Amino acid sequence: MDEENKLSRKTVLKAALAAGVAAPVALIGGPALARTTVASGQAPELTPYCDDGDDPTIPQTEGPYFKPNSPQRTSLVTPGTPGTRLTVSGYVFGLGCLPIARALLDFWQADVNGAYDNVGYTFRGHQFTNDQGAFSLSTIVPGLYPGRTRHIHVKVQAPGRPVLTTQLYFPNEPRNNTDTIFDPRLLMTVRDVGTAKEAAFDFVLNVPQTPTSTSRPTSTTPTTSTSTSNPPGGTTWAAGTGYSAGARVTYSGRGYVCLQAHTAQPGWEPPSTPALWRAE
Repeated sequence: MDEENKLSRKTVLKAALAAGVAAPVALIGGPALARTTVASGQAPELTPYCDDGDDPTIPQTEGPYFKPNSPQRTSLVTPGTPGTRLTVSGYVFGLGCLPIARALLDFWQADVNGAYDNVGYTFRGHQFTNDQGAFSLSTIVPGLYPGRTRHIHVKVQAPGRPVLTTQLYFPNEPRNNTDTIFDPRLLMTVRDVGTAKEAAFDFVLNVPQTPTSTSRPTSTTPTTSTSTSNPPGGTTWAAGTGYSAGARVTYSGRGYVCLQAHTAQPGWEPPSTPALWRAE
């Protein structure tokens, strides 16, 4: 399929919002296409892509603090647990943009002081997605420790499939630019809710799927046209440049708007980092 005609999740979401279709609040930041249908309790129709980069969620190092046999639970906190309360929710999809039920998610993280519990199972726990492929975790914003930015570890596994080990990150963290492990493709969408925070992230696993729905979109005509002769945007994107939120660039003839301040690095080109850049 021609690159210009690919239907991204954000494009579909924008169209739904413009038409007045309700979407989950956590989705407004743009983390999912298929979840708009799944949240209604229906299996989603066949859609071309499960994420804006057309790639499964990337793996990352397990690190030294993983422990097997964590307790099954969806909350890692008690009423007296110190720290800013955080709810992380989302969906697990396969390559066909269909939800994966009973997918295993095993989370572990540092406490508010940046320390891991290597004796017991504080801030460790696993759960399974429901029939709609959804999960929700109640925890706190993890603390910082030397050499790393703020993050949450997770292992995700579809039934009978290999394990994906990766990490989730927080936007606008000063250490994101200095942490050598950090990858903007793993940024969560985070918003403040009173004194707490809500985050959203959808996992796309490398699991082949055969769509169960026979209906498909009847038209692939883009709702907006693009022009390569007079592309929108500002200066051409360049690695090593510091960009502020709202900055506009062009890349490969297309315009992009910066979503959060950062210093560009090789591999963070706008088409590859939808958490940092929004296509115009």
